[in-house]
Amino acid sequence: MAISLIQKYNVPGPRYTSYPTVPYWDEKNFSLKNWSDNLIFSFNESNKTEGISLYIHLPFCESLCTFCGCHKRITKRHEVEDPYIEAVLKEWQLYCNLFDSKPIIKEIHLGGGTPTFFSSKNLEKLINGILTKAEIAEIHEFSFEGHPNNTSKEHLQSLFDLGFRRVSFGVQDYSETVQNAIHRIQPFHQVAKVTFWAKEIGYTSISHDLVYGLPFQKIDDIIDTIEKTKSLQPHRISFYSYAHVPWIKGNGQRGFNDEDVPRDNEKRELYETGKMLLLKNGYHEIGMDHFANEDDSMFLAFKNKKLHRNFMGYTASKTQVMIGLGVSSISDSWYSFAQNEKNLEDYHEKINSGVIPVTKGHILTEEDLIIRKHILNIMCHFETNWSDDLYFSGIYNVLENLEEMIADELVEVSGQELKVTEKGKPFVRNICMAFDLRLKRNIPNKQLFSLTI
Repeated sequence: MAISLIQKYNVPGPRYTSYPTVPYWDEKNFSLKNWSDNLIFSFNESNKTEGISLYIHLPFCESLCTFCGCHKRITKRHEVEDPYIEAVLKEWQLYCNLFDSKPIIKEIHLGGGTPTFFSSKNLEKLINGILTKAEIAEIHEFSFEGHPNNTSKEHLQSLFDLGFRRVSFGVQDYSETVQNAIHRIQPFHQVAKVTFWAKEIGYTSISHDLVYGLPFQKIDDIIDTIEKTKSLQPHRISFYSYAHVPWIKGNGQRGFNDEDVPRDNEKRELYETGKMLLLKNGYHEIGMDHFANEDDSMFLAFKNKKLHRNFMGYTASKTQVMIGLGVSSISDSWYSFAQNEKNLEDYHEKINSGVIPVTKGHILTEEDLIIRKHILNIMCHFETNWSDDLYFSGIYNVLENLEEMIADELVEVSGQELKVTEKGKPFVRNICMAFDLRLKRNIPNKQLFSLTI
C-alpha cells in the first residue's frame, strides 16, 4: 500500500457506531419526552418481531489502563457494587413502565469499565432482576467483557447458567514493555487459564480483544501476540486500532509521550502484519477490525449479510431498539438516540428521583435515517446503493466527496451502486465520511475524533 495514500487519508474521523455521531447530535430539539415517545413507538413496532437489545455499563475498575477511552470510575471499594446494581434495576423498571407489554430480550451485553469487578453473586442479582421483567427471545445472545486478571471460574459458570454463551477477554498485547506503558499487566498464562475455563464450561464464542498502534509496540510484538493468541484458538478476534485522544480523555492517556505511539505507515504495518497472520490461521476479516472463524455467529452474519453495527460495535443480529442502562450508556430506538448522565453521582440522583437518567440525545431526520442506512451498509458489507428508498437529494454531494477516492481506486461506483475495493477496506471510515453530510456541513475547528488509520 502506497505511503502517500496513508498520509493522504490519515485524518481525524468517526468510528461510526452511530449516525449522526455524538458531536453532531441536535440537542436543542431533544427532550426526555420526545425520546420516550420515539422509544415507545419503536418498541411497539419491533418488540414482537425481533425483540430488543440491552447494553449494561458497569463502570468500575480497580486500576487505570492508560490506553482506555471508556467511561470508568477507578476504585478498590467494592461496596459500590450493591447501590449501583440497585440503580440499574430501578432504571430498567422506569423503562418497563413505558411499555404496554413485556420486553422480549434478544441480546444482553455487559460492558465497562470492568464487568468482572462485580462479584458473581451481584452479577446474578443484576441479570435475574432484568429477566424477571422480560421474556427471553428463542434465539438470543448474551455476552460480557471479562478482565483476564479478575475473571473467576465462578463468574464464568454463574453467567453461563444465566444463558451467557459469549465472552470477550481484553488482551491488548503480550509485550511486557507495552503492558507497562499502558498499565495493563497480564501474563499469557492468565489469559490461557480463563480461556480454557470458558471452553470447559461450554462457551460457544470466545473473543480476544487485541490492539495495534499502542505505545512502543513493534512488529515482533504483534507477531508474538498473534502466535500466542492462535495457540488458544478463540472463535473471534477484535483487532482494534488504538485511538490516541488524550485531549478528550484527560490524564488517562498521558502515561507515555506522543512520540512513543506508532503513526501513519508504521502503524498500518502493524495492522497488515497482524491481519496477514490472522488470515493465514483461518480467521476471516469481518467489517472493520474484526476477524472470526467459520463457526462463529459473526462470520455467518457477515456471510449472510445480517451483520449489524451499533453502540455495542458489530453484532451478529439486528434489533431496532437497544436500551443502554447504567452511567454514560447510549440507547438507540432507530429513530432517536439518548445518552445517560456520565457523572456517577448525577446518574444516581436522577434514578433516586424516579427520572430516566438521560442527559442528551438526537431525533433523526428523514435524511439522517437514509444516510445511517448507507453508512451501516458500508461498515457491515462494504457496499451500498441509492436506488428506491435509499435515494436522497444529498447523494450528489456525496458523489463529489467520493471523487478522489474513486480516482485512488478505494471505491467503485457503477450506476446507483458503490462497492469498497480490497484496496479501499483500510479506508472504510474515510469512505463513510463522504456520506456524513452533517460533518461536511460543519467542519469542526478542533479535533473531535481519533485518526482513521
